[in-house]
Amino acid sequence: MTPDVKRLIGFYKSPLGKISRALVREEVIKLAGSIDRRRVLGLGFATPYLRFALATAERVIAFMPARQGSSAWPREGPSHTVLCDPLEMPLTDSAVDLIIAVHAFEHVADAEELMREIWRVSAPNARLVVVVPRRRGLWAAADNTPFGDGYPFSRSQLERLLRDHSFVPEAWREALYLPPSDHRLMIRSARFFERFFRLFGTLFAGVIVVSARKELFPAVPRRRKLERYVRVPSLSAQTAMEELEPR
Repeated sequence: MTPDVKRLIGFYKSPLGKISRALVREEVIKLAGSIDRRRVLGLGFATPYLRFALATAERVIAFMPARQGSSAWPREGPSHTVLCDPLEMPLTDSAVDLIIAVHAFEHVADAEELMREIWRVSAPNARLVVVVPRRRGLWAAADNTPFGDGYPFSRSQLERLLRDHSFVPEAWREALYLPPSDHRLMIRSARFFERFFRLFGTLFAGVIVVSARKELFPAVPRRRKLERYVRVPSLSAQTAMEELEPR
């Protein structure tokens, strides 16, 4: 099941969504490294985690899948979001230096084809930061957050997917150790619970965050797609939904 953009926006505006975004974003920023004059691509619904890149990156683009829907981001200035098929991104080869994928891998129908497309649009030595719900984690089993939708991953599954498509994992992190509860006490003491449950290792981790670097040669060639004729109906311009991102 792919969450629609309204549910994603609603979650990140909620108290639980705000604290989960803060906790995951800290790990994303650590793994992203220097982004000075870099070309940054957000994949899936990554806009809650991209604002740190706006000031220093050469450019920032957010690709949102058609099944999910898109929202205008950021609030100020022109929108950086694009509605597209993640398996056929409207980019030339070697176009981006850093890809941050959140709410992406667990919802795509063909993760291997997505990896091939990511390899194509990534520049030499580009970095890929992936956030996925952890298999057997509490967040993957909960229905009140978007991390409970889609196909969760174990670390070994994610590592195999990356290595099979010429991305070498360099650093691993876990986040969201606190239970996915919107109880007032849990929200107020979220950072305490995050630190406390870390003492038990990865047992209570909700998401996996990994940074991988692109290798020069692809391990698996991209599939050749059959040409097909698609009748496109006449469409009228429609205003993108405004994302009210809390500061």
